[in-house]
Amino acid sequence: MKLILGALQWTAFIIAAAIVVPVAVAQSFHLDHSASARLIQSTFFVLGIAAVIQCVKGHRLPINESPAGLWWGVYTIYGGLTGTVFATYGDTLRGLQGALLISAVCFFLLSIFKVIDRLAALFTPVVTGVYLLLLVMQLSQPIIKGILGIGYRKDGVDGLVFGLALVVVAAAFMMTNSTISFFKQYSILLALFGGWLLFAAAGAAKPMEMPDRLFQLPSLFPFGKPLFNSGLIITSIFITILLIVNMLASMKVVDIAVKKFGKQPDGHHHERHAGFAASFSHLLSGLTGAIAPVPISGAAGFIETTKMPSKKPFMLGSILVVFISVIPFFMNAFASLPSPVGFAVNFVVFSAMGGLALAEFDSYEKAELKRVRFVIGTSLLTGVGIMFVPETALKGLHPVFISLLSNGLVLGTLAAIAADQFQLWRRRRKSDNLVSSENKH
Repeated sequence: MKLILGALQWTAFIIAAAIVVPVAVAQSFHLDHSASARLIQSTFFVLGIAAVIQCVKGHRLPINESPAGLWWGVYTIYGGLTGTVFATYGDTLRGLQGALLISAVCFFLLSIFKVIDRLAALFTPVVTGVYLLLLVMQLSQPIIKGILGIGYRKDGVDGLVFGLALVVVAAAFMMTNSTISFFKQYSILLALFGGWLLFAAAGAAKPMEMPDRLFQLPSLFPFGKPLFNSGLIITSIFITILLIVNMLASMKVVDIAVKKFGKQPDGHHHERHAGFAASFSHLLSGLTGAIAPVPISGAAGFIETTKMPSKKPFMLGSILVVFISVIPFFMNAFASLPSPVGFAVNFVVFSAMGGLALAEFDSYEKAELKRVRFVIGTSLLTGVGIMFVPETALKGLHPVFISLLSNGLVLGTLAAIAADQFQLWRRRRKSDNLVSSENKH
């Protein structure tokens, strides 16, 4: 019973965390109901399979997959360029399928040549902590807007939705801190479904659309054969490198959360295996027209909140996502989950991640605090500053630069890596000079 409830909780969390992206992409490409359903289905089908493969043969951690925010950005950018780069929305989607296939090849090559192993060494505690803080800051805007009901039933603040969402947030926090283990462990599941019932009772839930079939597998190249565009090829190579940075950060963060509850990983490094698994998930995404997934750090907040670091319920939950994705009735049912409920639950989940970030900073000795504070200050200023740059200011730039300059999380993390490595290089150089001068004497 405990395994089943844990699996259902993971399933609900995975779907709630991922449903927004394919829906938003379908709207930006003006897809009809049938094409939208195919996009949503293939995306969940792939992310469920990707999570299972990663957990068994990849990074071997309970990290749920979600459509990559970087790919979401690329889809949005190229959707807006339809008529310029590609003639139609269909051609643009075919071009994006080609980009995902190129990305799969890049993941494979970077894993073969052990580039991923070298990148993993760059994720020191201060870089991981900065990544977590930037993640919380970047997600704070959509989460708060979602809780306020902005864009759910109307463009402004919705008083009813806001009030109901606050009840869900309060209930989730109370259950998380409850002395009753059942409420503590299944707080996410209870908050999601309890919030859904609350919204339905208040008349704030949206009706579910009934499917026209009982069973449906994703189709091969649903938008047509892939197209390969030189601009998209360059973009996909760059995006792959950024996704590796994102993936490694998620692995590091969840590894910390799992160890906190006494679950010790096998001690081996699995960065290359994770890269190969990501290559497969991108290949499958390109073949089925899905939005490619990436392991997300939110899993650490989930584990921190539910106190459930075990891989078994996660694996079963991911398999359930795959099963649900091929049953249109279940997929439509979960797709009708009120988005403010998901945002309310995510508020509780991601609030736990700030503490994990500060714990990373606390791991340094007093002698290193000056260096660590320099890294934190420069990277937060860079990452948070970029978050406030309006998207309109980036128009006209190459999509590669737009992808980087519109993502404060990635740019801030890169700044943290650069600042940290620069400081470490200076320290090594200073140490070498001291040794050299001592030898002369």
